[in-house]
Amino acid sequence: MIRLDKALASMGEGTRTQVKQMIKAGLVQVNGVIIRNPDTKIAEDSEIVLDGRPVVYQKYVYWMLNKPAGYITATEGREPVVMDLIDQQVHGVYPVGRLDKDTAGLLLLTNDGPLGHQLLSPKHHVEKEYYVKVKNPVSEQDIEKMKAGIKEGEDLFLPAVYHPLDETSGHIILQEGKFHEVKRIFLALDNEVLYLQRVRMKNLVLDPDLKEGEYRPLTKEEIRGLQDQD
Repeated sequence: MIRLDKALASMGEGTRTQVKQMIKAGLVQVNGVIIRNPDTKIAEDSEIVLDGRPVVYQKYVYWMLNKPAGYITATEGREPVVMDLIDQQVHGVYPVGRLDKDTAGLLLLTNDGPLGHQLLSPKHHVEKEYYVKVKNPVSEQDIEKMKAGIKEGEDLFLPAVYHPLDETSGHIILQEGKFHEVKRIFLALDNEVLYLQRVRMKNLVLDPDLKEGEYRPLTKEEIRGLQDQD
């Protein structure tokens, strides 16, 4: 059982205050009956109609955002944040992990706390893949150094796999997510990152049809792939 106002808010139908107002206004039916008390507890498989429109309760929701550069990975702040890009209908989600302000690409938004913890836990070594453009050519020696693991300052970065596309661009696959990791790896190689875009997290691949600033719900197959602990 779940409170009606909480169910509607978690589905992105508005803030808790807004959905309470809609319920009190008689805009919500549960199993054919108008409910005016927001505290009413309902079964999770109840048939809900909001202002004449059927809505299906989902405990967890999952969205893929193609983050543009210039946005901070946060829910609020003085500078532009990724949640500024999200319509109010997608309510109650938060970004899993972070992308630097000047980094673009794949960002998972969800209210599934257990999955978020699993994806971010260092012990799981969830792969993150980035397209990177750098200032100077990347040598075979650089690639071998990345493969062996690079020490930069006090930090030792786990081995990374680099697949070159040309002399100054390629894909780098990481097993961890340390602060500014890609930039610091190339800095240790006397190079400079000019552009960085995350294209994959675990088996979730950035949709090539998703323009920067756009987002879409994950498919069932994508959700299952993220939940798979193999």
